[in-house]
Amino acid sequence: MKKNRTRTKNSTTIENEKLMKKRFQIDGISCGGCITRIKKVLEGHEAIDEAKIFLNPKGVAKINMNENLSINDLQKQLDQLDGYTLTEIE
Repeated sequence: MKKNRTRTKNSTTIENEKLMKKRFQIDGISCGGCITRIKKVLEGHEAIDEAKIFLNPKGVAKINMNENLSINDLQKQLDQLDGYTLTEIE
């Protein structure tokens, strides 16, 4: 379930300030269907607010979290699907 986030032009809610935004590379993505499945699985984790995954550049993901999940935690979530591996982009 999506959480409502509000943002005004000059200020951000305290809740938004707590979001952690990280970039990842997800290997194994070949189409829009992959993106849909991965997005659904990742956003199924209670700590993940939003996952944006792109075909261009292929497999780049921007994940907004309300708690700092480790790469292992994220990979465990992704392991619900076969064939995808996650690495962090610095």
